[in-house]
Amino acid sequence: MANLITMPKLGLTMKDGVVAKWCKNEGDAVKAGERILEITTDKLTNSLESEYEGTIRKILVQEGEKVPCQTPLCIIGQKDEDISQCLAEIKEQ
Repeated sequence: MANLITMPKLGLTMKDGVVAKWCKNEGDAVKAGERILEITTDKLTNSLESEYEGTIRKILVQEGEKVPCQTPLCIIGQKDEDISQCLAEIKEQ
């Protein structure tokens, strides 16, 4: 099953964050606990680690983009998994 990675809320006052750098590309394998991107806020830069093992199937937010907390950032799933339903759910939001 595909898993959605969202912009985390890293502090009580955090409302949004910037994707500073992707450490993985679409199609790259990722293990749980592995760093997948760096996020910049008004106060700090943090690395975001994957909670899931699989493949980066789709990057939804590009480097330099500022998005609100809980915005979908990427989809991690199996290499040949159909992610169309996950993409449709994101578009409905």
